[in-house]
Formats: sequence, C-alpha cells, structure tokens
Amino acid sequence: MTGEEYRINREIRAREVRLVIDGAEGSSQNIGVVSLSQALQMAEERNLDLVEVAPNANPPVCRIMDFGKFQYEKQRRERKARKAQKVVEIKEIQLRPKTDDHHLGFKIRDAREWIQDGMKVRVRIRFRGREITHADIGRQRLDRIANELKDVAIVEQSPNMEGGTMLMVLAPATEKKK
Repeated sequence: MTGEEYRINREIRAREVRLVIDGAEGSSQNIGVVSLSQALQMAEERNLDLVEVAPNANPPVCRIMDFGKFQYEKQRRERKARKAQKVVEIKEIQLRPKTDDHHLGFKIRDAREWIQDGMKVRVRIRFRGREITHADIGRQRLDRIANELKDVAIVEQSPNMEGGTMLMVLAPATEKKK
C-alpha cells in the first residue's frame, strides 16, 4: 500500500472501527470496537492520526499513530529492501564443437573470473549442419569445462540439447563473501 491508499482521520467512512493504539518501542494496545467519533477524539487528544490499516475487516481496523513517521519508516524499509536485493547476472560463453583447446582455455579463464565475481555462466555449444551427429563431442567439452571449474562452480543446469545447441549453466559454488 502506498500513502494514498490509507484513509486518514476524517477520510474514514465506517461508523465503528476496531481501534489499536501504537505504544512506545513498537508495542501496541488493542482497545476494541469503538465509534469513529470516539476514535477520532482519542487520536486528537494524543496529537496523532487515526489511520485505517485494514479497510476490508469487519469492522475496519484503525490505528492511532504518527502517520508521517509511519510513512517515513515504510519508505526506509523499502529502500533497504531494494538495496539488499541482489540481481544475478548471467554471462554466456559460446563455443563450437571444433573450438581449439587453446581458445577454450581463454573461455574457461573468463568463466572462472565471472563465477568468482558471483555471476552465473551459461556455456553454449552451437552445432551447424552435420556437426549435430557428434553431440557427444559437445557433451565432452561441457564436461571438461565443468571439471576445470569445479573448485569455484557447481553445475546448476546439466548439459542438454535445445535445437541445434547444447547448454549448461554454472553457478558460484558458494556465495561471494563481502
């Protein structure tokens, strides 16, 4: 819910409300069902707002609180949650069944760096024409890559064919330490 979705003070339409009063240090006190005018009067006496927090309940639940502080705390929690979210990036290595071992070494080195940086790596072997009849060569390549990276990565998706390509996904073995 955003700030516009909460009804505050005189915007509340119900005749009776279930009243909860915010106490010190996050504690709250359940008063029970009272008339809207009585709840508004109690809020005004405390110089706080009456906020409808559960409009679909019967009767609606209202809380006496400092609405500005409530909005600020909510925005702070959302910012913190967004900051804590980790976007997993997937890098991709494309090979052919005839890719030279020397070239494959560079690809493995790049994959190792990406995995150590906390990224996932998708390894794709593309088959063209009659190469598809030698899918076992592609599987051997992927097994070799997985074996060389087993100290830093785990196989998240084992090698499988999708059309003319064979795919494998590697993920970091442990979460990157900060």
